[in-house]
Amino acid sequence: MEPMDIVAKSKEDASLPKATMTKIIKEMLPPDVRVARDTQDLLIECCVEFINLVSSESNEVCNREERRTIAPEHVLKALGVLGFGDYIEEVYAAYEQHKTETLQDNGKGAKWSGAAEMTEEQALAEQQRMFAEARARMNGGTISSNQPDADQSLEN
Repeated sequence: MEPMDIVAKSKEDASLPKATMTKIIKEMLPPDVRVARDTQDLLIECCVEFINLVSSESNEVCNREERRTIAPEHVLKALGVLGFGDYIEEVYAAYEQHKTETLQDNGKGAKWSGAAEMTEEQALAEQQRMFAEARARMNGGTISSNQPDADQSLEN
């Protein structure tokens, strides 16, 4: 992405891709309506400010709940606190649709969902097995004698 594709005053300012935002703006308006460039820039700045506002309030909600990670529920609560309660249901529906599409598209959800259910010992054993396989591939299919295999390292 070219630096000119992003509307921002400095490198520290967060922004949004200008081409994407312009496309969204045009899709929202009737085809016969034109928008001046400075108006597009103003709309983009408003979007960035809105995101900053919701992010900041989501962080406050998260902190009040003594959590360290902002969750979707914190964003939904922040929308209510900021007076955007009418949008919560629609935002939640969009979030659910995104989750469903993401899991269907990449299939990683099913692959990684069981990983958290591993015990520490199982994870260590799997890691050692993968290391042993990598060493074997590097050594032409044999495990070198100075490197312990997965079973030996678990016994120690």
